Amino acid sequence: MAIKVHGIPLSTATMRVVSCLIEKDLDFEFVFVDMANEEHKKHPFLSLNPFAQVPAFEDGDLELFESRAITQYIAHTYASNGIQLILQDPKKMAIMSIWMEVEGQKFEPLASKLTWELVIKPMIGMGSTDDAIVKEKEEQLSKVLDIYETQLTKSKYLGGDSFTLVDLHHIPNIYHLMNTKAKALFDSRPRVSAWCADILARPAWVKGLEKLQK
Repeated sequence: MAIKVHGIPLSTATMRVVSCLIEKDLDFEFVFVDMANEEHKKHPFLSLNPFAQVPAFEDGDLELFESRAITQYIAHTYASNGIQLILQDPKKMAIMSIWMEVEGQKFEPLASKLTWELVIKPMIGMGSTDDAIVKEKEEQLSKVLDIYETQLTKSKYLGGDSFTLVDLHHIPNIYHLMNTKAKALFDSRPRVSAWCADILARPAWVKGLEKLQK
């Protein structure tokens, strides 16, 4: 049975799952969720994600939600497909797991708020950017990126010497912020800047953007 991703192109969480599937060379069907008409708040979508958020994911009779849980399922279940996105060595996997937690708990809350204020809110006509919130979140994100700059002196990628789910999880928010004034936060840190350029240039990410924009 075909893999299905239910979501919208603008959603960073949806983009995260699509990118993972393409990195793993997996075929899938993208099912657009009409959030403007609140399709995500109605059945049958609520049977896939009772929290009324995208994405939702189907692989045969398996139904999942929460993008990072989905990408981990894909990386483990289809380990022999495409590139390896997890590490087999237990110690290296433990370090990778730390940085996956950092992305979800330290980076995402700040970067997603900036993405909302600087990109999505103006795009969908939800009002003007709140400059006070942007200033606050930029200051907080700067401290996180200082730590990233130090970590990237130890390895090429954030979770180790190879591209993994750690890096993949960061891409959607970084992609959006690179088209805003927040880009300066990344550009001012040489190792962070080089890391961003590397992960944003991945063929799977580029292909995912093209697929979602069709």
